[in-house]
Amino acid sequence: MKKIIIIFAALIPALAMADHHKEAPSAKKEAAALFRHVVCFKFKEEAKPKQIKNIEREFAALKGKIKTIVDLEWGTNVSPEDRAKGFTHCFIVTFKNRAGLDVYLPHADHQAFVKILKPILDDVFVFDFIGK
Repeated sequence: MKKIIIIFAALIPALAMADHHKEAPSAKKEAAALFRHVVCFKFKEEAKPKQIKNIEREFAALKGKIKTIVDLEWGTNVSPEDRAKGFTHCFIVTFKNRAGLDVYLPHADHQAFVKILKPILDDVFVFDFIGK
């Protein structure tokens, strides 16, 4: 009986270490998770379709201009729920990590885009998250 207790006592640290190693991959996974920057636009009523098309083109072009952008996708609202509150466009910019966003926001090409956007922008919604 004494031998069983000694063996069991010796196994407890090994089991604890095994459990600790189970947590490490999830911590690594979180550190490796992509950082997403979601931006939705509501344009002014007087915004012309040609101006909005230009905004679509210019925003999409940022992927080729700012190296920290891993992916950029966008679309217009097609929801049947009528809850968009006037927002018509959604852009999802993906970065390797938060540092990518920190480069993107003040980047000259992003700031140039903001200058052409502002005159026809009624409202903007921004939401950032780390992918799970």
